[in-house]
Amino acid sequence: MAGHSHWAGIKHKKALIDNKRGKVWSKLSRAIIVAAKTGGGDPDTNLRLRYAIQDAKDVSMPKDNIERAIKKGTGELEGGNLDEVLYEGYGPGGVAVLCEILTDNRNRTAPEVKKIFELAGGKLGATGCVAWMFERKGIVIIDAAQTDEEQLLELALEAGAEDVKTVDDKFEVISDPDNFAAVQEALAAAGIPHEACELSRIPNDTIDLDAETARKVLQLMDQLDDHDDVQKVAANFNIPEQALAELERN
Repeated sequence: MAGHSHWAGIKHKKALIDNKRGKVWSKLSRAIIVAAKTGGGDPDTNLRLRYAIQDAKDVSMPKDNIERAIKKGTGELEGGNLDEVLYEGYGPGGVAVLCEILTDNRNRTAPEVKKIFELAGGKLGATGCVAWMFERKGIVIIDAAQTDEEQLLELALEAGAEDVKTVDDKFEVISDPDNFAAVQEALAAAGIPHEACELSRIPNDTIDLDAETARKVLQLMDQLDDHDDVQKVAANFNIPEQALAELERN
C-alpha cells in the first residue's frame, strides 16, 4: 500500500471526527485566507482559491465561514496575517516527511513541530533536504465499487489525468495540478462520487516498513496532522501487505 494513499485514507476518516470539533474548518479557513491573499478573492480567476473553497464545501463548511475567510485574505477583515512555511525532516526508519504549514507565529510553530519529530524518534531537517523527493499532484480517491476501471480510465485520461491506479479496493486518479479541476468536473459530471480529493505531494520512491516502524511513522503523521498550523503532511513510506495485516491485528 503506497504511503500517500494510506495516509490519504486515514485522513479522510479522521477528518469526519476532527470536523465535529472544528479543527478541519479552522485549517480550511487558513487555506482560503492564504489563497485569497496571494491570488485575490475571485475563485474564477484564482485556481488555488477555487480548490480551497471546494475542500471546505466537501466537509460542509458554512458559506458565511468561507466568505469571512476570503475577506480576511483580501484584507477586508483582520486576521489574514499568515505565513506559508515548508518544514522537512525524517521520521522513524529514515522516512522523508514534508509538512505544509500556515502560521501567524513562526517562533511558536517551529519548536512545536521540532518537538513532535523528536518525540517520535525523528528529526527536523534543513530546507530542501527531502522536498526534492516529492511531486505535487492532484489525487481523487474513488471506491472501486462505484465505477468500472476501464470506464474510469477512459474518462479520466480524456479529462487530462495522468494515471489511474488501483490501491486495494480503491481507485486513485492522479493529475497535474493544472488539470485537477477539469478532472474533478469530469468525474462529477459522470456521477462518480469520490471518497477523498486533494492536491498532495506524492513521493517519487517509497521505503517499505515493517509493522513496528509503520506504527511509529503513522503516530508521527497523526501527531503532525493534528497540529493546528500543519495543513498537510506527506511521507515516502510504503506498508507491505504482511506488515499491514500485523498492524490491523494489533
